[in-house]
Amino acid sequence: MDSSHQKINYSSDYEDNMNQWFNDEKTGFELINVLGKLFYDKSIELTFFRNQLIDRSASVILFKHSYAQTIIGKRLDVRDSLLLSRAIYEMDLPHAKIDIGKLNYEWTEEHDRFKNDPKAFLDDKLKGIKGKPLRFVKPVDVVLYGYGRIGRLLLRELIIQGNGRQLLPKAVVTRKVTAEDIIKRASLSRHDSIHGPFRGNVLEDIENRTINMNGHIIQMIEGSDPEAIDYESFGIRNAMLIDNTGMVRDREGLARHLKAKGINKVLLTAPGKGDIPNIVYGVNHNEFDPDQDNIFSAASCTTNAIVPALNILENELVIEKGHIETIHAYTNDQNLLDNYHKKPRRGRAAPLNMVITSTGAGSAAAKAIPSLKGKLTANAVRVPVANVSLAILSLSVQKKTTREEVIELLRHAALHGKYVEEIRFSASNESVSSDFIGDPVASIFDSPSTQVSADGKNIVIYLWYDNEFGYTMQTIRLAKYLAKVETYSYF
Repeated sequence: MDSSHQKINYSSDYEDNMNQWFNDEKTGFELINVLGKLFYDKSIELTFFRNQLIDRSASVILFKHSYAQTIIGKRLDVRDSLLLSRAIYEMDLPHAKIDIGKLNYEWTEEHDRFKNDPKAFLDDKLKGIKGKPLRFVKPVDVVLYGYGRIGRLLLRELIIQGNGRQLLPKAVVTRKVTAEDIIKRASLSRHDSIHGPFRGNVLEDIENRTINMNGHIIQMIEGSDPEAIDYESFGIRNAMLIDNTGMVRDREGLARHLKAKGINKVLLTAPGKGDIPNIVYGVNHNEFDPDQDNIFSAASCTTNAIVPALNILENELVIEKGHIETIHAYTNDQNLLDNYHKKPRRGRAAPLNMVITSTGAGSAAAKAIPSLKGKLTANAVRVPVANVSLAILSLSVQKKTTREEVIELLRHAALHGKYVEEIRFSASNESVSSDFIGDPVASIFDSPSTQVSADGKNIVIYLWYDNEFGYTMQTIRLAKYLAKVETYSYF
């Protein structure tokens, strides 16, 4: 009898659990509908603790709600997100990016204070946005110069996440543009072995030398001589050119782009040389006025990964010295099989070897945080993974600290303040590199790996980063700032 009774209860629990999931998933589909209307009707993008929700499935949205347990200590209800999203749609708001995860959490904590009235709650929370004028009138044209790993991801994400309201991709420049080139470039846009298929349509038009991606007509332009290209003849004006080639990194070379008709700003996706501003968005971007210069650098993927955490630790604990070791995914700069390479060791087969190589991340970090000048050394090891890297920061600090204090410093930064788009907090003991493919933040703090010496003066932290996608998103954030098309935000 006891065994039979247990089976009946098990069956009932199983069905109840399934029904609960089905109801949650239906709510997720309703939320997707509201997300789309906000995005396309009002240019209001909702995220969930900085995770993209646009063009995501109901099951992914439900996972984000349950994963909140790891971040804030409690699971959030998708019904509350739907309730608040519908209320946001009824509000008169300018273009904005709003974190519905943060609002959901605050609603669960404070709804009694607002007598369970979502309108009153949102009027209070979004008072810094409500009634404000639009920050910009029209989008800024974008030209992608070079179409490698970063160039293709930039185009994909500008189309998927941007809906053409802020940065409007108009053209891609490559060395040559033949029918075969267009077909191959379209195929590479359509498929990606690491980041998956493009979510939408990619149609090549050989006659007009264009690629149509989700309604965006991208002009393919041939040009090895930057200043000779007439972008205005393609309807491109006052555009930002993002140079993804990394071949030219000095001001004189990059200034050649500005001689072309239709270009008024250049952003380099590599560390700039000389006096070119090397910017890590979220840390030092406000130190540079977009109206005072027209050539900028988004620094490197590693610099973007380490600088936010370094800045926090420098401000709170004061770094005396340190070493940065980057365990970096291999890149196209290396050889697939052993062959000649002008740089030491990089000629050996990338998928088969760990390769010690140099990195400028230490000196680049000091450019973003001047107080660290001369205090950091850095090196890198290229390893046989295709994407996602790991930065290990071994630091001596002036102020005595504990492991718990270090973890809380970075956990708080990942949830509050100016670094919420740059740092994500991970509490999992089971995470590995591939878990972070497609993560939009600059770095993910692996809290369980944190080490602090007995005297509290030496700390070691581990930062994962998608060296392709995370860096791409940092570049887009910086490009929006430089083009002066940033929307209001609530994070």
